[in-house]
Amino acid sequence: MFGTLFNVAMIIIGSTLGTVFKKGMKDRYQTILMQAMGLAALALGVNAIVGHLPDSKYSVLFIISLAIGAIVGEKLDLDARFTNVVKKFSKSNLAEGLSTAILLFCIGSLSILGPVEAALHGNYSYLLANGMLDFVTSLVLASTFGFGIALSAGVLFVWQGSIYVVAKALESAVNVDLLNEVSIVGGVLIMASGLSILGIKKFKTMNFLPALLVPPVFFLILKIF
Repeated sequence: MFGTLFNVAMIIIGSTLGTVFKKGMKDRYQTILMQAMGLAALALGVNAIVGHLPDSKYSVLFIISLAIGAIVGEKLDLDARFTNVVKKFSKSNLAEGLSTAILLFCIGSLSILGPVEAALHGNYSYLLANGMLDFVTSLVLASTFGFGIALSAGVLFVWQGSIYVVAKALESAVNVDLLNEVSIVGGVLIMASGLSILGIKKFKTMNFLPALLVPPVFFLILKIF
């Protein structure tokens, strides 16, 4: 878990420094930083899709996942619930920034493969590299949305910790194809988040999160039958 703890620490430190810088930053700089983060999220999302889609053995699975996930998320109205919870602590647009942070920090190749590598081979290089990337990202996000971005560190800890524990317990059952499919769906969600930040099209990104659960269920069904 060392790599995950390092990752969490980098997010908290980055968020702290970003908040300090924000206090002396003019609105026009905050605006352009938000645009920069939107473009970065868009680029990372496209990269994840392009990087993993050619290796997919189930080319329509991500479409099915998004469709099922969207229906479930809309039914539960996760976006509204998430926004209401965040508004209890902040009156700013923190909800948008926090949802973006959670997606950027948790749904990426390094954040998914890192805990698996750590659990199976004791290799922490992915998580250490991811920690440095998250440090820079959290610094920029916090300079735009405030220290509340640090809350994403808790989500990251649970996310990576869960992957680590599952990978450790089921060493022979961890499927690379499954991680690939989750990365594709995650890439689409990150891209949607980028479009929302840029104001091109507002998506209820949190309502799509159940889509990430569809590939694991699909592979579980394949294994059973």
